[in-house]
Amino acid sequence: MSTSNMEKHLFNLKFAVKELERNSKKCEKEEKLEKVKAKKAIQKGNMDVARIHAENAIRQKNQAVNYLRMSARVDAVASRVQSALTTRKVTGSMAGVVKAMDAAMKGMNLEKISSLMEKFESQFEDLDVQSSVMEGTMSDTVTTSVPQGDVDNLLQQVADEAGLELNMELPSGVQSQTVGASTAVSQEQDELTQRLARLRQAE
Repeated sequence: MSTSNMEKHLFNLKFAVKELERNSKKCEKEEKLEKVKAKKAIQKGNMDVARIHAENAIRQKNQAVNYLRMSARVDAVASRVQSALTTRKVTGSMAGVVKAMDAAMKGMNLEKISSLMEKFESQFEDLDVQSSVMEGTMSDTVTTSVPQGDVDNLLQQVADEAGLELNMELPSGVQSQTVGASTAVSQEQDELTQRLARLRQAE
């Protein structure tokens, strides 16, 4: 592959980083909308609908975080490609992976992108960003059911904000344990989201 073509693919990778960041922000907005819908459903006493919106809100939050993780990972690959171009050390296999990754980016096929990332990273023993950065593929986030403890915790949070008393129809011991455990998970996710947001603002 010619240098000019590699530079074109590099440009597209950098553009994809911005696109992934935009998708993350979109998911954050969707999360807020779903929480509002959950609140309204709670106020109307429709817990089945509230639970659906709570599940959607949690999925959107997880999706937003994973989009940011993928964005950082693609940015690291783009930097590596830039370095290879500068030092004229672009191998044929590297060029092939970058070309395939560019094509996957255009369709936002994140599962395929993650697979290509691993193939690219395996070519560099000293690559700073390793495959462990991504905890599974993006498809796992979409298809995996949302933990009910997280749903209960979010519904309780929304109800508290609305000044409503929420009856989950669970034994008091089970409810307190579930909420306590899911609160720790939620706090950890919030901290990660805040750190990523600060990094993004600092750029």
